[in-house]
Amino acid sequence: MANPSRLRASALTAAAVLLSALLAGCGDGTKDGDLAAQKLGWKDCAAPSEAEGGGSAPSPLPGGGTWQCATMKAPLDWSRPKGDTIGIALIRAKASGPASKRIGSLVFNFGGPGGSGVSTLPAFSDDYAALRTRYDLVSFDPRGVGRSAPVECESDSQLDLYFQQDATPDNSAERTALLNRTKQFNAACEKNSKKVLSHVATTDAARDMDLMRQVLGDDKLHYFGISYGTQLGGVYAHLFPKNVGRAVLDAVVDPTQNPEQSALGQAKGFQLALDNFAQDCTSKTTECPIGSTAQDVKNRIAKLLTGLENKPIPGIPPRQLTETAATNGIAQSLYSKDFWEYLTEGLEQAYEGDGKILMLLSDSMNGRSENGEYSNITAANTAINCADEKPRYTADYVQQKLPEFRAASPLFGDYLAWGMVSCTDWAVPGAADHPDVSASGSAPILVVGNTGDPATPYEGAKKMVEALGKGVAVELTYKGQGHGAYDSKNKCVQSAVNGYLLDGTAPKAGAVCS
Repeated sequence: MANPSRLRASALTAAAVLLSALLAGCGDGTKDGDLAAQKLGWKDCAAPSEAEGGGSAPSPLPGGGTWQCATMKAPLDWSRPKGDTIGIALIRAKASGPASKRIGSLVFNFGGPGGSGVSTLPAFSDDYAALRTRYDLVSFDPRGVGRSAPVECESDSQLDLYFQQDATPDNSAERTALLNRTKQFNAACEKNSKKVLSHVATTDAARDMDLMRQVLGDDKLHYFGISYGTQLGGVYAHLFPKNVGRAVLDAVVDPTQNPEQSALGQAKGFQLALDNFAQDCTSKTTECPIGSTAQDVKNRIAKLLTGLENKPIPGIPPRQLTETAATNGIAQSLYSKDFWEYLTEGLEQAYEGDGKILMLLSDSMNGRSENGEYSNITAANTAINCADEKPRYTADYVQQKLPEFRAASPLFGDYLAWGMVSCTDWAVPGAADHPDVSASGSAPILVVGNTGDPATPYEGAKKMVEALGKGVAVELTYKGQGHGAYDSKNKCVQSAVNGYLLDGTAPKAGAVCS
C-alpha cells in the first residue's frame, strides 16, 4: 500500500536493491555510567542483516583497509537517560588522507525514514571518495531500523499480500478492505514492537546523533543528510545549534508541511517527473517505443494501470503485477534519470503481458530481495512517520480530498491520497503537525534543492532555508532530474558541496548549477 512518506525513501537505498536485482534488539539494560564516555568496539563488518536488506559483507576499501562496524549504546527513552539502553549500529570508513589533514567524522543519513545507513554507505562510497580524504565516513541504522532495535510488524509472506492489495479503492467494499488491511498491519507492529514504538521519533534519532558525535570524539557534528535525512539534520540543528559543524542537506524535505500537504506536493512532484520522462522519450531522434507523443505515453500508462486493476499480468512467479505494484514500480523509476531506461523497458514488456521489470522496481521500493525477504524499511518508515506526525486522517476525509489530488496528478493522486490513512489506527500519538527546525546560532548549513526532484519537490529547499532562520542556511539550486543533486554526479554541485565540507568555503547564496 502506498504510504506518502515512504515515497520519500532515498533513491540510494532502493537503488542498491534494484541494480542487484536487475543485473544479476534492545540492549543489556545498562542503568548507569556516562554513555558519552563509552568506547566503540570497531571490527570488520559482517554481511547486512535481513532487516538491513541482506546481501554480502562490504568489499575492502580502495587502497586497502576494511569497513568497520560497531554498536553504540543509547537510552531507549531519552527522558530517562539512565534507563534501559538500545544498540545503534554504526559503520565507518577511516579517512584515506594524512592524519594531519583529518577534520573528523562525516555522518550520513540517506533518508527514508527507515533506510539502513550501514548497508547503504558502502554501496555508494565511491561517490564520496573526495570527502573521505579528510573525514572518516560514518553512517548508522537509526533507532527502529535495521540492527538498531528494529521495528517488526508482519512476516515476509504477509508483506507480499500487503503490497499486492488495491491501494486506490473505487467503492465501499474496496475501501473497507484497504482500511482493514492497514489496521491489521498496524496492529502487528504494536504486538511485535510495542516497547520501541514510543521512542523512534526524529527527535530521538537527533539525540542519538549528538551522543554519536561525542562518542566519535568530535566537538561538532559534520553531517550530510539526504531526503528524510534533511529533516533529521534540521531537527538536530534545532536541538543542538551550537554543535553543528559543516552540514549539507540535499533533496530537501519541506519542514513547514503537514502530512497532507507533503503528500499533495509529492503528487505534483511525481507528476512533473513523469511528464519529464515522457517528454524525454518522445523528443529523441530515435522512435520512443512506448508512445508517439508525451501525452500518448501518459495515456498508455493510464490505460495499463486501469487494465491491471481488473486483470493483473504475470510478474515474478507466483506473484502477479497488480495496479498497485505497477504504480509503485513507476514511482520508483522516477527517483533517478538513470532508471528511466528500466521504466521504458518495463512498460514495453508490460504492454506485452510481462510485468517482471515493473515488479522488480516495485520490490526495490519496498525493500524486497530476490529471495523473498524484506528489509524492515516499511515497518520503520511507518513507525517513525507515525511517531512524528500528529494528524490522523479518516477515510471520509481522504475521499473529500481526492479531486484535489487527482488534479495534481491523474496517475499518482489517488495512490498518495489514500496513503494518508497509514497512521489512522497507529498505537502511538504523533508529535506535531510538522518538525521544528529553527536553528538560531547554528553554523552555516548548505541546502541543495533539485528543480526536477519528484519525492522532495524543489520548493522545499527554500522553505527549509526560511525555517532554519536568518543567517543560517545557504541555498544552492541544481537544475536537474531525479531525487537529490550530489549523486547526480553534476560537477558543479559536487564542487560546491566538497568545497564547503572540505575547505569550509560555502557557495554564494542563491548559486545555481545546471
